[in-house]
Amino acid sequence: MASKDRELPPGQTPIKSILRWGIDHPGITRSNPKIDLETYALTIDGTVENPQKLSWNDVLKLPTFKSTSDFHCVEGWSVLDCKWQGVRFKEVVNLVKPRKSARSASFECADGYTTSLTLEELSCDDVLLAYKLDDKPLEEGLGFPLRLVVPGKYAYKSALWITRITFASEKELGYWEKRGYSDTADVWKDDRFSS
Repeated sequence: MASKDRELPPGQTPIKSILRWGIDHPGITRSNPKIDLETYALTIDGTVENPQKLSWNDVLKLPTFKSTSDFHCVEGWSVLDCKWQGVRFKEVVNLVKPRKSARSASFECADGYTTSLTLEELSCDDVLLAYKLDDKPLEEGLGFPLRLVVPGKYAYKSALWITRITFASEKELGYWEKRGYSDTADVWKDDRFSS
């Protein structure tokens, strides 16, 4: 239970076990994609000056960032005080140098899942590409090897198994957003479904 001075977003209930995540992930498949770190690549392209194709070792060479935040599922449960480690999205921006016309970034995942956010949403200090949770490498069911973490949004915006980030001048709707979920996904406004 949340403490009396700890506010949760509307409609959210804390759960104790992180194990539930392996069942209720926001992907589109029920089996986790098998990713080999020897061949893994993160492609970053689109409306940028410096497109990249990063190996897993390249990802690990980027500046490391640690952040503690709560994780909120659109189904109404929250896991409190998740300790993430990874790369701030701001570092990706610095690396690829989006053009002035870039307004958003789309995320593609190894299971075919997609979502997108505006660059303004991605500029928050606690938004990162995470590869560790609670000081351990991500499990397959939690997005191994790399997932997006956007604490102010419902979890379907925190894409798992990321393989590509594409910057664009126009924002595209992702997998769940095309199926009636809110594109803004603001947890504090209880913004779960499109109107």
